Amino acid sequence: MDQLEVDAVAEAELDDPVLVEGLPGVGHVGKLAVDHLLEELAGESTLVRRIYSREFPPQVSVEDGVSELTCTEIHAVSVEDGRDLLLLTGDHQAQSNEGHYVLTDAFLDVAEEFGANEVFALGGVPTGELIDEYAVVGAVSDESMCDEFEDAGVEFREDEPAGGIVGVSGLLLGLGDRRGFDAACLMGETSGYIVDPKSARAVLETLEELLGFELEYESLDERAEEMEEVVGKIQEMEQQQGMDVPTDDDLRYIG
Repeated sequence: MDQLEVDAVAEAELDDPVLVEGLPGVGHVGKLAVDHLLEELAGESTLVRRIYSREFPPQVSVEDGVSELTCTEIHAVSVEDGRDLLLLTGDHQAQSNEGHYVLTDAFLDVAEEFGANEVFALGGVPTGELIDEYAVVGAVSDESMCDEFEDAGVEFREDEPAGGIVGVSGLLLGLGDRRGFDAACLMGETSGYIVDPKSARAVLETLEELLGFELEYESLDERAEEMEEVVGKIQEMEQQQGMDVPTDDDLRYIG
C-alpha cells in the first residue's frame, strides 16, 4: 500500500459545504461531536471517501467478525435548514509529524473536490480539573472571523490553549489558511481526565448557532449520565486522598 490512498466510495452534490473534523483528542470531544452529528443526520448522510495511510497504527477494526483496515472517513450530509456538511471522523490520528501534514492535505483536497471553502475542527481544551459549566474556546485563521464567533458565545483567550493546537486540528487552521480556507477550531472545556459528552454537546450547540441547523441530544445526554458515575468516583478520590493533577505539558491540546 502507498503512504496514502483515497477511495472514492460515492459522490454527492452539496450546496456550499463546510468540512467539520472530529478525530480523537483530549476528552474525545471532537470525535464524540462528529459521531453524534452522523448519528442524528444519518438519513441525510452518504459515505463519500475512505482515506487509508501507513501513518495510522498497524491494525484493523473488527465488527461481527469482519475486519476493516484502519482509515478515516468523510461523509457528505445535506442539511435542510443549514449549511451542507462534510464530516470527517476516524479512530486514529497519524503517528508522525510528516503523517499529520500528509493526511491534513488529503482532507483539504477532498474538501476542495466538494466545493468547500470553510473548515471547522472540533476538540477539547483541558482545564486540569472537573468542571460544571462548559465554555467553548475558539481559534480562527483570520481576525475578521472573530465577531461572528463571539456572537455565538465562543471565547478567545490570550495564550490559550497552552502549547497551541497540535495535530490535524491545528494543521487544518494553518494549512487551510495557506490554501485559502476560512478555518476555525472550536474547543470545549474539559477536565482532560475522561471522555466528555457534556463538552461535546457544548461544542455542537455552538456549531448549531454558527451553521444554522438543529440537533437532538438524547443519546449524547445518556452517555453523559453514564459518565457521571465516573466523575463522582474521581471527586471522591480527590476529597479522600488527593490526586496528581496533570501539568499543562501533559494536557496540552492535541486534536
